[in-house]
Amino acid sequence: MMDIRQLKYFLAVAEEGLVTKAADRLHITQSPLSQQMILLEKELGVQLLQRTKKHIGLTEAGHVLKRRAEQLLDLTQLTMNEVRETANGIRGKLTIGTINSSGRLLLPEVIRLFHQTYPLISFDLRQGDTQRILELLNSHLIDIGFVRLPVDSFLYASVTVPTEGMVMVANSHDITVKAEEIPLAHLKDFPLLIHRRYETIISDYFHQNGFEPNIFCTSDEIVPLLTWSLRRLGIAIVPEFAINLLSNPSLIVKKITKPIVSTSSALIWRKNEQLPVTATHFINMFRKKDITSLSPE
Repeated sequence: MMDIRQLKYFLAVAEEGLVTKAADRLHITQSPLSQQMILLEKELGVQLLQRTKKHIGLTEAGHVLKRRAEQLLDLTQLTMNEVRETANGIRGKLTIGTINSSGRLLLPEVIRLFHQTYPLISFDLRQGDTQRILELLNSHLIDIGFVRLPVDSFLYASVTVPTEGMVMVANSHDITVKAEEIPLAHLKDFPLLIHRRYETIISDYFHQNGFEPNIFCTSDEIVPLLTWSLRRLGIAIVPEFAINLLSNPSLIVKKITKPIVSTSSALIWRKNEQLPVTATHFINMFRKKDITSLSPE
């Protein structure tokens, strides 16, 4: 059966016009090259070369094979390059899961930096809350994910993103404090609207300061909490990024202080499992870069 080596030999003969020159180019002797051309013609059952003492030309069939040989050899080289690039993590697809805050703010800048170094890598982005991202990781539908902490450190390795402050969002009729910041104690008697992910964190902050939080509603989504706050059903306590999810002049936002209430997120992946090389490159870049400078203000 005709193989890549025979095509290379034939193309060399066709381009050089002489077996001796083609043999020199291929770094082989003339005799085996001539034998390979005879075998190729016998295998195909056609004459490919028109031989004279001074020159070797191509028959019509030879011209067809030359054109196809050039295409096949180019495709073979391209395939080999792609395979090597994929094995080295230079080419391929990286599947990332992300919570909304990282997906909107941090991730685009990280991707921009990564793309500068690895321009042949494409992305498949999945979004959801932390629980959804963990489900995607556990199902091997994504390679890495940005989530809110805490997560099980026995199951996941991580690179922590700098902490993000939490704010209260309220209807302007419910909060009369003029300052841009508000002490946590000022919220102790208000009905609170909290994302379920942060219920334990926020409750701990209140307990550490001697108060019992009045949690009126927990939700798996932040936008409903902001909507309820707008309708004066309570005070929403959410990460800073959330203030961009619902814009309304009747809503006011204040940073919580005394103490500063914050939450952390991280880039995580499954422990004790081999990662795609593309994911390893991304994690290494994420570790080396000054991620603080990429975080939202």
